[in-house]
Amino acid sequence: MPSTAPGVLLPRPSTRPDRTTDSARSDGTEGTDGSRRPVAAVWPFRPTVRYGGQVAKALRLETVGGVIMLLAAVAALVWANTPWSDAYYDLQKFEISPHWLNIGHMDVAHWASGGLLAVFFYLAGLELREELTHGELRNPRDAALPVLAATAGVVLPAVLFLIVSAGADGASRGWAIPTATDIAFALAVLAVTFSACPAPLRAFLLTLAVVDDLIAITIIALFYSDTLDWGWLALGVALIAVFGALQARGVRSPWLYAPLALLAWYCVLRSGVHATVAGVALGMLTSPRESPDGRPTNAERADHFLRPFSAGFAVPVFAFLSAGVTLSVSALGDVFTDRIALGVIVGLVVGKFIGVFGGAWLAVRFGLATLGAELHWREIAGVAMLAGVGFTVSLLIGGLAYTDPSQLERVTTAVLIASVLASAAATVVFRRRTRARAQLSD
Repeated sequence: MPSTAPGVLLPRPSTRPDRTTDSARSDGTEGTDGSRRPVAAVWPFRPTVRYGGQVAKALRLETVGGVIMLLAAVAALVWANTPWSDAYYDLQKFEISPHWLNIGHMDVAHWASGGLLAVFFYLAGLELREELTHGELRNPRDAALPVLAATAGVVLPAVLFLIVSAGADGASRGWAIPTATDIAFALAVLAVTFSACPAPLRAFLLTLAVVDDLIAITIIALFYSDTLDWGWLALGVALIAVFGALQARGVRSPWLYAPLALLAWYCVLRSGVHATVAGVALGMLTSPRESPDGRPTNAERADHFLRPFSAGFAVPVFAFLSAGVTLSVSALGDVFTDRIALGVIVGLVVGKFIGVFGGAWLAVRFGLATLGAELHWREIAGVAMLAGVGFTVSLLIGGLAYTDPSQLERVTTAVLIASVLASAAATVVFRRRTRARAQLSD
């Protein structure tokens, strides 16, 4: 699934006093208290040596990863609308399907969305587990806020789509298109446009987008999948459970976890469920527990090794292979007269904003959740706008819902327009909030 993607996640200082600092996690040096050995010293692959210290350190900066991803997306969009667009689509559809894997037809784009993006989702799961265990979401009422907002942000866009597209041929097949948030693009836009972003707000968006994407993946499995192989799914779940059990017992060997994770990913892929689900599950189960001798946790070691790869390669490649959308004059002209396309735009731009913001406000109003002290309703509004960046997940559902080329072209154009509008609106809000926070700090 394109999704809801990712590689630009950045570990932030935890609320636990004995954790290492950001500098320790990015360059492999010890924390100021000297209580922990460098991450690179206990990780057998020596990532700071293999990747190059300065490059790896830069790639762990969230803004760097976000800029690289957005540049890759723009490059793909430009290439797809040039006379050489056929070369782009030939690259995108180049098939890599070794017969011994028995995975059917997998082209480069599918490998990027189902394989490379799983690394990003693994890191998202790592950070979500950290937030729930030791971070901004360790209070259940704080964690409930993005979960309830995400749920409302799925329901309302679907309802608005059905209202706007009522009576159009095939309208009932596309209701799920505006329900998704592209986690990778949303986090990239946040990183680039809101330099003063408080940690709780980023945790809110991260949780919102992960829950949103998991709901979208479930919708795809239930309503848009022809076959679901329960045997492979059960095997994948069993392997993920073994992974979690080993983590809980304190096993630290990456040589055991790496093949186990790959096997779990493969089983989930074979089951028909989008393989990024395996990434989230494995990340959530990776232990953030401190070791008695003060060495980095399993989560910290995995994060240290995988984040440069995710930000510098996995996510940009995914963005490049998924953002190449041809914008034809006819589609641009028809998109505002086609009720299905209009339903997509209204669902993503209006439905997502009202659903996420309204869901969060109602949850706080009725005591179901709390708004953290560092959060501001205007910033929640910006995140609600940013949730309308459906992009890759919405494009995936659109391709499953409509097979008619002209209708699919209009839906694709509508998703792109809605994602741009949502990003632009959120950018305006975040720029203003950056200035406001700067004035408060002076």
